Amino acid sequence: MITPHELLVSVIVLGGVTMVFGIFISVVHANFKVWEDPRVEGVRELLPGNDCGACGQAGCRAFAEAVVRGEIPPATCTVATADAKEDIATYLGVAAGEADKRVARLLCAGGRDVSVYKGSYHGVESCAAAAAVTGGGKACSWGCLGFADCAVACTFDAIVMSPFGLPVVDPDRCTACGDCVDACPLDLFVVMPQDHHLLVQCKNLLSGDAAEAVCSVACNACGRCAADAPGLIEMIEGLAVIDYDKIELENPKAVERCPTRAIVWIEGQQFAELLVPAGSEAA
Repeated sequence: MITPHELLVSVIVLGGVTMVFGIFISVVHANFKVWEDPRVEGVRELLPGNDCGACGQAGCRAFAEAVVRGEIPPATCTVATADAKEDIATYLGVAAGEADKRVARLLCAGGRDVSVYKGSYHGVESCAAAAAVTGGGKACSWGCLGFADCAVACTFDAIVMSPFGLPVVDPDRCTACGDCVDACPLDLFVVMPQDHHLLVQCKNLLSGDAAEAVCSVACNACGRCAADAPGLIEMIEGLAVIDYDKIELENPKAVERCPTRAIVWIEGQQFAELLVPAGSEAA
């Protein structure tokens, strides 16, 4: 049985230990406290709060910290409205700045109207599932599977499926968050500046008749685009590859002699027009 004396000693010891730890914590807090600019929270509250990472930062708070430090302008947020960016700029007393519009692009034009199928896929309606099993029945192993994993993953409803089973990106809605890039099992999406007009819509590594046998709009490695845009386009493993670091060399003539329309010049198309490829009619 605990005596009153023992109980008193226990209380005193416990109180003493608590006091020591309290003093220790107070000293540590006073000497090692990391000061945070209160404006960070103010900027964060003005942001949409999507935490999509499209700005290149690890979420809205990281973006707010970078803006307050002056490392990036408010305009870098691709989700915020123009008014919100101006509010942030006014709050910090800086210019809103400008940021190049970036959008997601699909590196495939092989919809059901132009692609050959070697079989039928019956299973989970998912690109990831089809890619893991049979490739969805498409003869082109590199082509879009058309089960809309990208559209499902898109937080901003910027992707819809065309009548031919290809995802189409609405550039006005796209925030360049990269969710579609992560969702595509064949790595067919890329995020790039909207003012990059040349795009090779094919990743097929076959050449000549073999490429066209599986898709009529496949790159057949003829090399005409590379010849018409030297220094900008080169043939790598039978596929036309654009060097976007040399955007000043972009030339619409690079697409004129492409026999399959695998390389395109994108400029000013309306979203509705993008739903139906040129030269095709919806079934």
